Amino acid sequence: MTESISLLTPLNWLGLVHPVLMILFVYPVVGATIRLGILARERRLDLNPIAPTVPVEHADHGRWVTGGMVLAVLVALFHNALAGGMQGDQMLGFLLAVVGAAAAYVALLGAKGVIAKMLWAAACWFTLILIASQPALLQWRQAFPPAVWQSHLWGGSVLIALMLASVVMQKQIAGRLWMRRLHVSMNVVVALLLATQAITGTRDLLMR
Repeated sequence: MTESISLLTPLNWLGLVHPVLMILFVYPVVGATIRLGILARERRLDLNPIAPTVPVEHADHGRWVTGGMVLAVLVALFHNALAGGMQGDQMLGFLLAVVGAAAAYVALLGAKGVIAKMLWAAACWFTLILIASQPALLQWRQAFPPAVWQSHLWGGSVLIALMLASVVMQKQIAGRLWMRRLHVSMNVVVALLLATQAITGTRDLLMR
């Protein structure tokens, strides 16, 4: 075991940061967010006399888990860029795009109007897609199944889009029944995608 660990390169260790972030932070916070969402619904229906801060905590957890997911994706893309041999001006452009995606998410959290939130969420998501579509990253992934439903990369892209949309919708959910139903439906898909991402991510680690 000790010899196996000593054989890991710095790039190998960097490759482990993404799954570790997902396992130790994102998935546990997702569980807490779901639980708080159930409690918030029970409070709204007068089924459970819980503290009025629970809906706020539910929204806060949703923002944290989305931010954690964006960070984990950026770390994974950085690892893939290094593994794909990206360097020089191409790497500089890549790093600027990474900073841009992170800044867009921070701006989303600070935005007030729905339109502004939508624009910042779209900017964050499209920047992530732009980064992931770089030839060096796609060539590095060419040995993996290309089908969207089998792809950890594109499944994760759909997952991030749904999570960002939930952050945009947060202020409007409480007062609109159709919005609450849409929010619940979206997050059922999120839960399914998180399960499939765990499977495809483990598969990709084994294939490396």
